[in-house]
Amino acid sequence: MKLATFDEGRVGRVEGDLIAELDAGSMRELFERDEVPHTTGKEYALADIRLRAPIIPKKFFHTAGNFREHEEESKRVGWSHKIASWIVFFQNVDAIIGPDDPVVYPEHLTEELDYELELAVVIRKAGKWFGPEEAEDYIGGYVIFNDITARDIQRREMESGVFSFCKAIDTFCPLGPWIVTPDEIGDPHNLAMELRVNGESRQRSHSGNMSVTIPEILSHYSALGYSAGDVVSTGTVSGVAGFSEDAASLYLKPGDVIEAEIEKIGVLRNPVVSWEEAHGEPPPERVRW
Repeated sequence: MKLATFDEGRVGRVEGDLIAELDAGSMRELFERDEVPHTTGKEYALADIRLRAPIIPKKFFHTAGNFREHEEESKRVGWSHKIASWIVFFQNVDAIIGPDDPVVYPEHLTEELDYELELAVVIRKAGKWFGPEEAEDYIGGYVIFNDITARDIQRREMESGVFSFCKAIDTFCPLGPWIVTPDEIGDPHNLAMELRVNGESRQRSHSGNMSVTIPEILSHYSALGYSAGDVVSTGTVSGVAGFSEDAASLYLKPGDVIEAEIEKIGVLRNPVVSWEEAHGEPPPERVRW
């Protein structure tokens, strides 16, 4: 089942080219109720509605360093800091945007705007302190996440051993296009993954390349406690602009279109626009973070 949020926050089940409205006030409410959703009887053509970010969680858990291929590419270009495994931090949920929403390039903050394709898990129910063998019961679905990152800010943040601001700026959290339930995914460690910029493949990998499994990730973070509808990312794959030998030519710029695709889920598409195009005025004075 594909679960989507559309128009002004309505929730629906995607069925081919149609979306059947469900009787839930929000996607998070649907998960909190923990029951089979019922339709309202209203159906709409996908072409006639606007898909939104499928869910706004209470907590958004970031995983970094899970795909060791990402660490290896960082070593090839002499990235300033080690990409350690089991890095976890929280995302700013106000930065979440949905399919076709623009990523706004904040020229006053960064000159190195990068992409990161990730598979994310939506938590089905509240829970705490559980083992990997119990984790499957907490999985409500899977969604595509594009972890937009300001690399120049990230390097400076990492001098103190932490980073967050570089990934938490407004519009830096594209999520979508919908949530796909586990019955349609099968093995989440057997999914092809690709990110394209203007049709050019930049990241191509496979979810089977994770160092630790999704059940291990969910169990490890369960000490912090989950709410129904929380989101957990699983880390990016190799191919980011910032870890390439010619990073400057690959960083995102206004006018670019990013397509993040994961097998059995779909494609999350987002254009990149300038600050002035988004806000109708020039960006503020340059700030060094």
